[in-house]
Amino acid sequence: MKIEELQTYEQVINYLDKRKRSYHLLFGNGFSMAYDPKIFSYNALSTFIENTDDEFLKKLFKVANTKNFELIMQQLDNFVEIAKVFEIDNSFISKILEANSTLKNSLIEAVKELHPEHVFIVAEERSKSCHSFLDNFLSKGGKIYSTNYDLLMYWVLMRNASKIAIDGFGRELLNPEETKAGQEPEWSDLIWGENKNRQNIFYLHGTLPIFDTGTEIVKEEYDSRHYLLQKISDRMESKSYPIFVTAGNAQEKLNQISHNKYLAFCYDDFSNIEGSLIVFGFNFGEYDTHIIDAINKAANQGMPAANILRSVYIGVYSDESLEYLESIKDKFRCKINYFNAKTVSIWD
Repeated sequence: MKIEELQTYEQVINYLDKRKRSYHLLFGNGFSMAYDPKIFSYNALSTFIENTDDEFLKKLFKVANTKNFELIMQQLDNFVEIAKVFEIDNSFISKILEANSTLKNSLIEAVKELHPEHVFIVAEERSKSCHSFLDNFLSKGGKIYSTNYDLLMYWVLMRNASKIAIDGFGRELLNPEETKAGQEPEWSDLIWGENKNRQNIFYLHGTLPIFDTGTEIVKEEYDSRHYLLQKISDRMESKSYPIFVTAGNAQEKLNQISHNKYLAFCYDDFSNIEGSLIVFGFNFGEYDTHIIDAINKAANQGMPAANILRSVYIGVYSDESLEYLESIKDKFRCKINYFNAKTVSIWD
């Protein structure tokens, strides 16, 4: 089968709508690359780091001879375990761990620095087009799951004043008694939790504006004085970093997810979706088997067929991608279908 022979995105949506089946969206880096591949490709991120002043990172990328962050991180993790087996000096192991931490923080910095400065960089017609794409899922009771770190979806939903997109964050009234007495209300930061039972927007691997303070999960927001990216930068300069899953292999990613209450909630929700799942810009690579595990859990919940994930529709960009997906098809426990990803108009 060739990509040209696959059904279109519109045909998939029409089929699911006629069957009155609920459907959700999972998207990965292809969503952001469809907006601008020069900014959001892995090559752009690695080139940014290669051009930094950090000589160690430059040497690391040169020796590893790859632009794949996940592979380098996994190699460093493996190196630590090998060093422990050979009982190599702890100071040497500490240097490797420090290098891994530096690489992860540099990845966050790269995403931030390459990112468009503010929401109005995105042309209005492109923003509306993307909102229409996302709204088709939310307006029909579907949920959206992103593995991306960037602000694009957040910007689109805010700029188009979506009233049905709920990311679980809200404010708490800090002075209820004083407010009853006629004083001005004082509100907290945007804190995750109060609205999580109605949540339909999930960042499975974290994202730039979401921070873990140690006691609360908070979200930075745009205000009239500061762009959102500037406020994120201010936090990072204070050594506070966004929630990012930056591990090498799938098990390490799952470990990071399990140790953060926001990420664990998002992953658990994804593991319990029902109906059908549409996938765009996510390639199910060797470091993402935890996503397949979650899909399989949703497809095998021990519930009646109507209450489980019944099918997955994966957008495919090339014949090579189609061949790869066919080679891992047996890893899924539900029906797998494909559609031509080039027929999806997100930003046009």
